[in-house]
Amino acid sequence: MHRHHKNVVTAGAPLAEAEKAMVMIHGRGATAEGILDVANHLDVEGFALLAPQATGNTWYPFSFMAPVAQNEPGLSTALDVIRQIVQDILDTGIAPEDIYFLGFSQGACLSSEFLARNAQRYGGAFLYSGGVIGEKVNRSNYKGDFNGTPILLGCSDVDPHVPLRRVKDTIAIFSEMGAEVTERIYPNAPHTIFQDEIEITNRILSGATA
Repeated sequence: MHRHHKNVVTAGAPLAEAEKAMVMIHGRGATAEGILDVANHLDVEGFALLAPQATGNTWYPFSFMAPVAQNEPGLSTALDVIRQIVQDILDTGIAPEDIYFLGFSQGACLSSEFLARNAQRYGGAFLYSGGVIGEKVNRSNYKGDFNGTPILLGCSDVDPHVPLRRVKDTIAIFSEMGAEVTERIYPNAPHTIFQDEIEITNRILSGATA
């Protein structure tokens, strides 16, 4: 792993040589290195892996279900970090359909919000225990067409941080915006990344339908 500019930790293939890239967003209290470790379980040979590190290990201060204003300016700053990484990837000649997103917990929420605001055909997105951000869902923020992008959204039905209704709302939004959504709700399960999610992620990475 090595440092990129703007506190981005990278692994895998160098961006200039990679054919595909994955943006990996860590959760609250976690690290870029920690989320990059997930890639050890994924079929990402030849991928450039880019994981930004949040200041103070958190992207925004309050729950993702809090009013958006309470999480500013952290939320806007974090979305800009992802936007800049995506632009850096595009600038090397990698196409949007070869860019993937992965996030856990707060990182899954941030990734969900970024994707809903910037929908287009991407390679895929793997959102472990998260959903779009805000006390209420503001559909007017969400624009674009996923054009068949495969998106995995998995979560426990009793996750202490992520209400099931928000997971369901997020699935509905992504579906309406043209994504091929794979929904996985794990009964009475903890707040974690599940082996089943890893297996689905690898199926999507391999180009198979989930």
